Amino acid sequence: MDSLVIEYKDPLFGIIALFVLVFTISFLTYSFGVYKERKARKDYRKLLRRFEIGKLKENDYVHLYKTYNLPFDSILLLASTFLHNGNYTKAISVYLTLLEHITQKVKREELLELLGMTYFKGGFLQRSKDIFLKILKFSPKNIKVLRYLLIIYEKLYEYERLYEVILCLEELGQDVKKDKIFTKSLIILHNSISSYENKTNHLCEIFQKHKSIERLFVQFLIQYNQKFLWDNIEKFNFSKYVDLMWYFDFNDIDFDKVLKNDFLTHLYNAKGYINNLNSSDDFVFNILILLHKQKKEINTNLDFEFMCKTCKHIHPIFAQRCPNCHSILSFDIKYTLAKDLKQRNQSLQ
Repeated sequence: MDSLVIEYKDPLFGIIALFVLVFTISFLTYSFGVYKERKARKDYRKLLRRFEIGKLKENDYVHLYKTYNLPFDSILLLASTFLHNGNYTKAISVYLTLLEHITQKVKREELLELLGMTYFKGGFLQRSKDIFLKILKFSPKNIKVLRYLLIIYEKLYEYERLYEVILCLEELGQDVKKDKIFTKSLIILHNSISSYENKTNHLCEIFQKHKSIERLFVQFLIQYNQKFLWDNIEKFNFSKYVDLMWYFDFNDIDFDKVLKNDFLTHLYNAKGYINNLNSSDDFVFNILILLHKQKKEINTNLDFEFMCKTCKHIHPIFAQRCPNCHSILSFDIKYTLAKDLKQRNQSLQ
């Protein structure tokens, strides 16, 4: 018995026993950690597989954020995939679901901004407006939101409110000179009480000071006051809106005035409306004039495209605002030879 007690009290035996105990606890802890990590990875991969095939549900984003501590920015990046794919309804559902669980003020504001922009891109302008107005209640100096609200009011023809937003941006030090001029022009154009003559006079006053509205002014004159256009032909630079003049109805053209304008003379010779030139310095016009001179059937027309001076994106249709960067009155026109539309249709049959 004494020998057993002595053996048990041996310091070396105690150290070995302690080492074994520590090792056993560490091993069990490590094994349990590995098990939990593998299980978490398995669940995470399962969610990712669902995401890859487009089956990730709205609540899954909350699950990723809460359970796996996935960074908030990463969650938004995943959700933005729907937006980039044009699935606005899915993106909206995700943002709405996240809003129910996010409490931090900064993150909620970011989510509301994304929700408002998604509504905007999806064409839900009224909902987008409501979201942005809600943001401005607690963040009145949010320039990004004010910019979007400006475009929304413009699309909804709410020009008085649009002008109020412009004044707010101006107070915040933003350059809104073009927006201000453009909005004043829109208010004049959409005044249901004012006569066409009054509208012409008011627009002319703005045009004399700000040439940026020239196309807008000429477009109005073509529709409602052609006499003013032809009587003041020397005031306009028709090369900036070749498409408008190219498609001008033959019966509405004052050819006596056209012959006093060098550019329009070349344009309508190329069109075949008049025949007093043998050539043109403009390469495209020159080819068309030569074709007319040969008295051959003309199967060629002009094709127009519009490039934004701000973002350099090219668009097939003119817009007062660039659909890509929302810059105002920023399009330059370019024209090239193309097969006539009738010929194109025949070739497709």
